[in-house]
Amino acid sequence: MAQYFAVHPDNPQARLIREAGKILKGGGVIVYPTDSCYALGCMLGNKQGMERIRAIRGVDDRHHFTLICRDLSEIAHYARIDNRQYRLLKGITPGSYTFILEASKEVPKRLLHAKRSTIGLRVPEHPVVAALLEELGEPILSMTLALPGDDYPLNDPDEIRERLEKPVDLILEAGYCGIEPTTVIDLTGEDFEIIRQGKGDTSRLGL
Repeated sequence: MAQYFAVHPDNPQARLIREAGKILKGGGVIVYPTDSCYALGCMLGNKQGMERIRAIRGVDDRHHFTLICRDLSEIAHYARIDNRQYRLLKGITPGSYTFILEASKEVPKRLLHAKRSTIGLRVPEHPVVAALLEELGEPILSMTLALPGDDYPLNDPDEIRERLEKPVDLILEAGYCGIEPTTVIDLTGEDFEIIRQGKGDTSRLGL
């Protein structure tokens, strides 16, 4: 049975964030809010947690995780970034964007795109995520909380609790979240490409 923490969306309680960090570091899988949708998360090295998240989502290993980072410097630790990419990232992070980048050697091979050695990374603009990442000192491996058969990601805290209290270890609830996913931008080519238009404002990209 999952623990359930109701946290303030703007000023999350430090005690609850510390407990959430312990659960993640102890191998747990959590539900947590972001600036786009609620998400499922575990630690980067948690192979069992990854499989649990895939089972909850009803997807196989061809469905990729996103690495949720504290800031641009952390992105640069897990991805190879040139000057042109850095300028774009600096201008629009944090925000509701997911960036496809060439992975660094710090990223386990099991997380990479099979043919391209790329990974999706992002820096959400949400106080709860920021506090949790600061507590952890490392990224969260994440997927949007969209369950099999549903048309949209789960958004209602009561419904999340009803449907996820058994398969996860913690629900970190901060009120209603969004249902619009991030804007996805592939930064690996000579020309940057918008793969998916989502919540992130593409006019800020200058493409």
